[in-house]
Amino acid sequence: MRFYETLYLLPPDLSQEDYNAVLDKFNGTIEKNGGVIIRVDEWGKKDLAYQVRKFDKGFYVLLQYCGPPGITFLLERDLRLDDRVMKYQTIKLRDKADPEQLKKELAPEETEEEKGISEDSGAQEEVAEKTQKGA
Repeated sequence: MRFYETLYLLPPDLSQEDYNAVLDKFNGTIEKNGGVIIRVDEWGKKDLAYQVRKFDKGFYVLLQYCGPPGITFLLERDLRLDDRVMKYQTIKLRDKADPEQLKKELAPEETEEEKGISEDSGAQEEVAEKTQKGA
C-alpha cells in the first residue's frame, strides 16, 4: 500500500451537519476502495492567503491514509464533483507503507503534543502562584 496525504478546503458557511457529512463521505470513499484511514486532522476555520469562491476563510481538513495506487484518482474525482469542496491537494508520502505501523508512529506525536500542552499549563500555574505569593 502507498501512504498519501490529502488536504482539502471547505467553505466557512458550511453547517455542522454538512461538515460532518463531507468528512464521512470522503472517509467512506477511501475505506470502500480498499484504503485505510490513518488520521483525520481537522484544522478548523483559518484565514486564506487569497479569496477562493469569494471567501477569505475556510475549514481545513488533512486526511492521511494508505491505499492502492488508484485510490487517489477515485478520491480526487469525488472531491472535484462535490460543490462543498473549494480546493484540494494530494501528496504521496511513501511508496510502501504498513498502515498499522503508521498508526503507531503517528500516535506518539499526538500524546507528546498533549503532554507539552499540559506541561505548559502547569508552568503557567506555577508562575501565577509565585506572582500571587510575591504580591
